[in-house]
Amino acid sequence: RARSNTMATAFGRFIVANASASCTRNISSTRAKFSISQIPFASGNQSAARSTAGSCCRHSSTATNNDASSPPTTPQSPSVGSYVSGPTTHFGFESVSINDKEGRVKKVFENVADNYDVMNDFMSAGLHRYWKDELLRMTGVEPMAKAVRRRASLNYANAVPEDGIDGKEDESLLSILDVAGGTGDVAFRFVDAANCEERAKSSGKDEISVTVCDINPEMLRVGESRARSKYGSGLLDDTSALKFVEGNAQYLPFEDESFDLYTIAFGLRNVTDVDMALRDALRVLKPGGRFLCLEFSHVENVPLAKLYDTFSFHVIPKLGEVVANDRDSYQYLVESIRKFCTQDELASRIEAAGFEGVKYTNMTGGIVAVHEGWKPL
Repeated sequence: RARSNTMATAFGRFIVANASASCTRNISSTRAKFSISQIPFASGNQSAARSTAGSCCRHSSTATNNDASSPPTTPQSPSVGSYVSGPTTHFGFESVSINDKEGRVKKVFENVADNYDVMNDFMSAGLHRYWKDELLRMTGVEPMAKAVRRRASLNYANAVPEDGIDGKEDESLLSILDVAGGTGDVAFRFVDAANCEERAKSSGKDEISVTVCDINPEMLRVGESRARSKYGSGLLDDTSALKFVEGNAQYLPFEDESFDLYTIAFGLRNVTDVDMALRDALRVLKPGGRFLCLEFSHVENVPLAKLYDTFSFHVIPKLGEVVANDRDSYQYLVESIRKFCTQDELASRIEAAGFEGVKYTNMTGGIVAVHEGWKPL
């Protein structure tokens, strides 16, 4: 245990020391391209807002070299076939029937559910918290939530009826879906950024809703338990600001055009058919809605890649054995990262699903990347 923890600490120090410049460059480029003025309901002009966002994002990606002055590079467009073709697919490095993968992935997350967030700290040397914080910032949920709260206050001051203008039912002004987010780690960041806990002190349905959807009931159990412990029952039972829903990313249990924002963090690589999941993400987003995927990716810096491989294959499974008494599940998680799409391949798949303005941002030297796109108006 001591040896594994020492290696994890050393790995964390190395990647923090060697990746700060590229992280700052990537994050700064993204910050310049998204602002509250691009939000349709804030600008009052959906078409203009979406056009602005598209012109900012359509041709950009993040540079992966170490020259901070290099301009962003355009994602390559490799020719990609179907993610699933034929009767088999990969489960880590193992070839399995496409009919068996979902059940085997489900079993993995049943095994790790209670220790999932603790193991994330070990697996990423604590960096998963930073990556998720950056995902939150990139979504713009905090400024959007302020705009929503302001509009709701004006409606109240002007005595707009609760069922909306012209008697139409007033749905959530900002609806967020976090897929494969069972334990709530990302969703809680949205709840806090949108100040939903304070809003729950008032009566009535919250104008902002955060829905966690996960295929695994054990992960949802852990997430809902954490939510009630953290926030009490008001958010879930009274204002409906936070919901936990069991569902498959490939065919989500939601109506068409239900959400303004779709996020998925460290979950897409575990889906049997990634292309199907991307198409369903497009389906449930409203026109002009935004898709963001935070996922482990491919390191291009050779020294970092070698150290990362050593840590991944020799330390993480051992940590899983020591901390969670489950080496096999964490061996799969490591292997699944290596089998997943490259940054450019995933960008191409997102475009093929129908999204516009697709780009990606590498973090920590490409250990993870955030891909994003917009549903056309």
